[in-house]
Amino acid sequence: MNNGHILIIEDEVKIARVIKLELEYEGYTADIEHSGTEGLRKYNEQQWDLVLLDVMLPGLNGLEVLRRIRAAEDMTPVILLTARDSVPDKVSGLDMGANDYITKPFQIEELLARIRACLRIRQQLQQGNDGNEGLLEIADLALDEKSRTVTRHLVPIELTAREFDLLKFLMMHANQVLNREQILSNVWGYDFVGDTNVVDVYIRYLRKKMDYDYTPPLIHTVRGVGYVLKE
Repeated sequence: MNNGHILIIEDEVKIARVIKLELEYEGYTADIEHSGTEGLRKYNEQQWDLVLLDVMLPGLNGLEVLRRIRAAEDMTPVILLTARDSVPDKVSGLDMGANDYITKPFQIEELLARIRACLRIRQQLQQGNDGNEGLLEIADLALDEKSRTVTRHLVPIELTAREFDLLKFLMMHANQVLNREQILSNVWGYDFVGDTNVVDVYIRYLRKKMDYDYTPPLIHTVRGVGYVLKE
């Protein structure tokens, strides 16, 4: 059984080895690289279901590796492995498009749970796109691009055109933290002239319509960064 192919980019040999053994025990296949330069090279050589990326790496640091992955608009899930006191790195990583982070030292059970969550979201999006073109589904939330309809728990939700486009963008990048500038340029357009607070206003509109009366909430605020839609 192969639950997914995971690339581990971690310079601490013992930690990388333990993670690889645990992943293989859980049914994943895993490869290890110990530097940012070699990790990026390995990443570009084949397809991966998820990347575990240490921030502090020789060669290219983890944030630079992440930046180059996202520069190609690659949406492969990335979980950062960070030091306990590296708050700026966590914020920068999320801002650059990391899906999640976990702080060292960590329990392997927590890491496995975060991996499963990232892969589950990815699988749901792929199944929705492959099986029903234009249909996006996260938990009990469904968006149909063709009919421009949205339901939650099978209950229709009326959205304005802008609210619909915003929700679509969030769902297409589920489990990825998006900053206000990313949302503005993709939903309002690169030539939009105005305050980024408009994003906060429309997020509030969406929450009122699709989150307040349902459990669990799906739109989450990442303080100092932006927003993420996830289970």
